[in-house]
Amino acid sequence: MLNEHTLNQLRALRLDGMVAALNDAATHITASELPFEQRLALLVQREVDWRDSKRLERLLKAARLKVSSACLEDIDWRGSRGLSREVITSLAGGDWLRHGHNVLVTGATGCGKTWLACALGQQAARLGFSVLYARAPRLLEELHVAHGDGSFGKRLAQLARLDLLILDDFGIAPIAAHERNDLLELLDDRVGTRSTLITSQLPVTAWHVWLDEPTLADAILDRIVHGSHKIALKGESMRKLSKAASPSSPTTIPR
Repeated sequence: MLNEHTLNQLRALRLDGMVAALNDAATHITASELPFEQRLALLVQREVDWRDSKRLERLLKAARLKVSSACLEDIDWRGSRGLSREVITSLAGGDWLRHGHNVLVTGATGCGKTWLACALGQQAARLGFSVLYARAPRLLEELHVAHGDGSFGKRLAQLARLDLLILDDFGIAPIAAHERNDLLELLDDRVGTRSTLITSQLPVTAWHVWLDEPTLADAILDRIVHGSHKIALKGESMRKLSKAASPSSPTTIPR
């Protein structure tokens, strides 16, 4: 074992993964029988794994996903849901994020839109992308308040730097004039460079009417819809199905 002075030097260099490996008795016993180059490679790999784990932890904490446990490996693939394995596999690779494409998830209440959005958000974080989940009505209200306290520009800049912004419950309530303007500003900063994932009970074809102002609706939808990946979920409410399958247990988050 290394002495405490050396371990403290490693901590000062922020090589905490190496410190953890050196303090791991099992690793120490295994490494003691290896040539120096292999022991060094083992320590370096532990440091890389440590940093990757800590970065993912930070990204997921910052993402504030509504369903933190959602992941693509747990998707319910029942045929009636309208989910394509090919589409999900493609999205899991992350090219849509690298190219600043959007994903639009629509479907009835309880069919699993939020769960799927959070699963895609977690996958984005695993790939090293910054993510933020927000309900669209609350984020628009936040931006409205930001106008009043003078922080609108700063908040807009923060949102523009996010690799993936998840807007849940898009179109769930009538939209005000100032919200349309703020939505356009928000999306304009992201178009072509950053990705936005939107979930909505309304089909995409109804969004223009919901926006209720033709000129701004055209501008907003031009920044959202064209070239986006569209997923239209179908079938019964997953909440009802979960409850029916286990009537004595609490209702689970739908997939």
